[in-house]
Amino acid sequence: MKNATELLEAYLDNIAAPEIAASQFAQDGVLELPWVQARAQGPVAIGKLIAGLLGKIPEFRFKNVTFFIQTPDKVAAEYQVEARVVDTGKIYKQTYCGVLIAENGKIKLLREALDTAVAAKAFSKD
Repeated sequence: MKNATELLEAYLDNIAAPEIAASQFAQDGVLELPWVQARAQGPVAIGKLIAGLLGKIPEFRFKNVTFFIQTPDKVAAEYQVEARVVDTGKIYKQTYCGVLIAENGKIKLLREALDTAVAAKAFSKD
């Protein structure tokens, strides 16, 4: 059974494969990005959310993971992405902060925060 750190690492390492990343979540698990009003519940919906993101940023990959809190069922970490947005040609350079709650070897909740101004700039067609 995976602990919280192992679950986050599996999610981050497999973000380019939506079904694998989403399979880390419990059937009622939630991926939530409240600052951009994105929320998906269950592996199927989470996989679709990730696939949609990859459609806009095909080279989206997480790197430079820094853990701040690590317990068997909770983890808080910061991780980065730097990739080109297809529609604008701009580089999306973002730092995410994620808090993950694990239950029975699956992700119950992953809540991620990000800099919305950076996101808006990368996705704007100015």
